[in-house]
Amino acid sequence: MTGFNHLREFAKYASLNVLGMVGLSCYILADTFFVSQGLGTNGLAALNLAIPVYSFIHGSGLMTGMGAATKYSIQKGQANHERANRIFTNAAYLAAALALFFVLTGSFFSGALASFLGADNNTFAMTQTYLQVLLLFSPAFLTNNLLLCFVRNDGAPQLSMAAMIGGSLGNIVLDWVFIFPCRMGIFGAAFATGLAPILSILILSPYFFRRQNQFHLRKCRPTARLLGGILSSGVPSLIAEVSSGIVMIVFNALILSLAGNVGVAAYGVIANLSLVVLAIYTGIAQGVQPLLSRSYGSKQYDAISALLRYAFLSTLVLSGIIYLVIFFGASQITSIFNSEQNVTLQKIASEGLRLYFIACPFAGCNLLLSIYFTSTDRPAPAHVISLLRGFLVLIPMALFLSAVGAIRGVWCAFPATELLVAAVGLFLFFLSQRKKKFPSRKKPG
Repeated sequence: MTGFNHLREFAKYASLNVLGMVGLSCYILADTFFVSQGLGTNGLAALNLAIPVYSFIHGSGLMTGMGAATKYSIQKGQANHERANRIFTNAAYLAAALALFFVLTGSFFSGALASFLGADNNTFAMTQTYLQVLLLFSPAFLTNNLLLCFVRNDGAPQLSMAAMIGGSLGNIVLDWVFIFPCRMGIFGAAFATGLAPILSILILSPYFFRRQNQFHLRKCRPTARLLGGILSSGVPSLIAEVSSGIVMIVFNALILSLAGNVGVAAYGVIANLSLVVLAIYTGIAQGVQPLLSRSYGSKQYDAISALLRYAFLSTLVLSGIIYLVIFFGASQITSIFNSEQNVTLQKIASEGLRLYFIACPFAGCNLLLSIYFTSTDRPAPAHVISLLRGFLVLIPMALFLSAVGAIRGVWCAFPATELLVAAVGLFLFFLSQRKKKFPSRKKPG
């Protein structure tokens, strides 16, 4: 395959997946906008307190879908079709088990979870309602993530994109209908979000009715080896999502102590815009993943180098554009979500946007490196990158910088962390390239 063909395939998969991921991230962004307009600062704060749970659900779906689809593509590249189908079946078992856990949590522990996340008398009822609805719809979220990843790896990225965008557009329309004409409040926002993955699955369904899919359920028991392989490849995706939820919990607690509910609402604007920006990088990384896994399975190493080069260049160019838009448009972006024209919220969020999103190129680099290592069946470096940026560096960095620089320190913790982890990630990448060029020699005998 020529370099032009590699570029064309990359452009097709990456662009379609970026569009789909941005559409998918608009689940929460639409909620943020309509809740801010309909329910004010307390509604926005309640939504921000509940969003970490969405990250846990979405991360679990990505862990199952991305982990299994990566293994599936490698097996397809090696023409092991029966094992590829067993991987899909085991992924379905795992998704069902996770869905049961989330549904039970939503049924019996949503109130305790709302309190744990920091809801006070002004935000508790709305936070609990949003959490409960999200958790009860978790089977739809998990099924949708699993099918989206497999359809993309099955050679139908256009359909995967259409399903993601279709679900998000449906969510936006239903958000407006439920919050304003129907006056359903926070329940309406959560209900609209819960229906979005169902719409996405309906868009995917003709692919299966027409029997276009090359992956199928097989009558087999779940095996520790296949489940372990899925988890090993999928954990970096889980950590990336779950860490954003845990970081939001930590940031919410820090900001609550520094600036109260108004500060949490301001962080809601930044965090939800961050979901969209990170979705662009995730779209590039997940878009190139099927191509990397397929090339690795069929031992086309030149293709891997070319695809990775295109992905890095795209990430850097987009990072420059994104930061310029945010830097010069920070006040206008904040105003969209500041329906009460709260002066304090406007000031905190505008300054926060300009500091927080300095992280753009470094975050994009880290997500891409993590997917690269996973796609080429080397999960250990991907785990290191994900753990460092998700827990081991970011949380201590936030605690330290908030003590030194108050709320400005909180905003700077994210770019400082991504910069340090990018340095580690690039070191691991160049180390892996050197090992490929200079393989260790075994002693004779």
